[in-house]
Amino acid sequence: MGAKELDEVRSNMARAAKRFDGVEREAPQLIAVSKTYGAEEILPILEAGQRDFGENRVQEAQSKWPALCEQFPDLTLHLIGPLQTNKTKEAVSLFDVIHSLDREKLARYLKKEMEAQGKSIPLFVQVNIGEEEQKSGIAPDQTIEFVRYCQQDLGLDIQGLMAIPPVGEPPAPFFARLVELGKDAGLAKFSMGMSADYETAIEMGASYVRVGSAIFGARDYT
Repeated sequence: MGAKELDEVRSNMARAAKRFDGVEREAPQLIAVSKTYGAEEILPILEAGQRDFGENRVQEAQSKWPALCEQFPDLTLHLIGPLQTNKTKEAVSLFDVIHSLDREKLARYLKKEMEAQGKSIPLFVQVNIGEEEQKSGIAPDQTIEFVRYCQQDLGLDIQGLMAIPPVGEPPAPFFARLVELGKDAGLAKFSMGMSADYETAIEMGASYVRVGSAIFGARDYT
């Protein structure tokens, strides 16, 4: 798995972008999700020209990305997994974009840490679009108020919304709801779609898709 699969995903993305509202448009950004993979497996994807990568855990990312960032200074590293407040300092130091802002306390910690490091990191608010008890994220009916709090009270750079639809249900209605929420909040970017549904997400208006197994292969968690 590697460069060949990357090309296939890119081709699928381009075709899906042409189906968006029946109008041809530029394909969204592809985030290659490299969690659980080491530098030796990531390197061929970097050499194939991919520059946006996603990680779920701060500690894992710290173990492999600093050296790769030195070798490829133009890459963009996205945090797409949950962020604990005690890892805020490390996250702000390492990541270029954070997709998992999901509560006021974390927003305050990010604001404080970005000021301390002299950085302004683009953020996506994670929405619990399926209102699932086991998932993190802002409730849909609280999203607009939370976005305004982050923007107006804290001055954070909220770029858009992120969501993961419920497993086993058609994803399109959830993607559509996220886009409507974003428009109501005055946002135009959407981080949505993974290996199983990224083409649908693109058809619904995704700005970023987070694709891992379709590029790197099935993960071994043993």
